[in-house]
Amino acid sequence: MRIAIVGGGVAGTLTANYLAMRLREELRSKKLEILLISEREKMLYEPGLLYLIFNRVEEKDIVKELKLLLDPGVKLLIGKAEKLDLENQKVLMKNESIDYDYLVIATGSRIVPEEIPGLVETGHWFYDLEGAKRLRNELANFKKGKVVVSVMGIPHKCPVAPIEVTFLLHDFFKLHGIRKDVEIVYTYPVNRVFTMGNVSELVEQMFADRKISSRLFFNPVEVDAKKKEIVTLEGEREKFDLLVAIPPHKGAKIIIDSGINEDGWVPTEKFTLKVKGYDNVFALGDTTDLPISKAGSVAHFQAEVLAENISAEIKGLPPTARYFGKAMCFIETGFDEATYIWFDYETPPRFVKPNKFTHWMKIAYNRMFWLTARGIL
Repeated sequence: MRIAIVGGGVAGTLTANYLAMRLREELRSKKLEILLISEREKMLYEPGLLYLIFNRVEEKDIVKELKLLLDPGVKLLIGKAEKLDLENQKVLMKNESIDYDYLVIATGSRIVPEEIPGLVETGHWFYDLEGAKRLRNELANFKKGKVVVSVMGIPHKCPVAPIEVTFLLHDFFKLHGIRKDVEIVYTYPVNRVFTMGNVSELVEQMFADRKISSRLFFNPVEVDAKKKEIVTLEGEREKFDLLVAIPPHKGAKIIIDSGINEDGWVPTEKFTLKVKGYDNVFALGDTTDLPISKAGSVAHFQAEVLAENISAEIKGLPPTARYFGKAMCFIETGFDEATYIWFDYETPPRFVKPNKFTHWMKIAYNRMFWLTARGIL
């Protein structure tokens, strides 16, 4: 019997490790194989990119060898899965076809800055490693002008990250003694600064206290490189000296190429995490179409449910675990304070007043993340 997991990010790695811990006897007796298929040999801790742009962490702190994070019972295959044949239970690689009994789709999401004309040539972002390193260099040399933080599409990875980077930019320029020379503008596609109402109210007040402007119902369709202006669907324009963009996101190309969904989001049952129409195929993390944040904590909570249910089925037990939409996100409100929110399908977000202790909790978690990836925490 084989469990194939496609995607070597947090969601896939956690699921593989949790399964290996639950199915140790089956692995030892060679009755079962857990196969993790990943395009990359290294894992990037993406939340760390927020700190890399301010030179608070180095690349070595947020990139680790994937094989070192995996349980010894998990087999790692480095290669590109090109298509998922769900009807015939096969993962199609370039030169081979891999059969499976259970499939876990953990292919994540990807940024597509090229879908906004002019953004690649003119803008910056911190949603991948190379983009974050370029932005780090730009910020180190920025002295005055207008910085625009623009969310250019929903959904996107780590929903609170645009808010965090805006607060951190404020503190960064203040620390360097140039805040009075820098205008910060935050743009968002809907009628408030965040999708969740009570979080939006808190952030709007904190923006006002820090003299951060916001533009709402702001949907970019182009970046005018010559004029250094964002052009919107509504016909508005916003000038900038430095553009920090949250680029549009799509699901993985393999999901599109496999005919599962044209935008790459996998149709997923909200409680069981089964791919709709299939009893032996599951999805988790950013790749799902669930009405929940595309955040690392979501993948963590979902991986526990998947591992419990798949291992139960293999052992002939009833798969009774359910995912109820649980999510928890830290929100940095500066270099020395933070808050956090938690919520689920039924419970609206709850948060605490920003404080130093919560900030240090997040810093501590960032450093302990690699234990989490191993399934230890």
